[in-house]
Amino acid sequence: MKLVKGILLLTLGAGIAACDKVDKTVDRGFESKDLSQLQAGIWVDPNGCDHWIIDDGFEGYLSQRLDKYGKPVCSGVAPPGTAVGPYKKSSSIEDLI
Repeated sequence: MKLVKGILLLTLGAGIAACDKVDKTVDRGFESKDLSQLQAGIWVDPNGCDHWIIDDGFEGYLSQRLDKYGKPVCSGVAPPGTAVGPYKKSSSIEDLI
């Protein structure tokens, strides 16, 4: 019982320590810049729905594309599993893959 309480306390402590107030609108990589300066493309998931995608060399960003009502956008801009647009143009760092 004491072991379980100890593990729970450690888990709770680690969870609280992980709560960090970081400005998530800034890219913190080698070429740090505001996220509004990055160029996005669209990746189409296997269901045919769109996701905003940005590849910043070492880092990447992905967010589901939603309409003004919060519903997924499934525009058919490309076949499922395909990414289109200038999503790799945000960095001078070349991808190794």
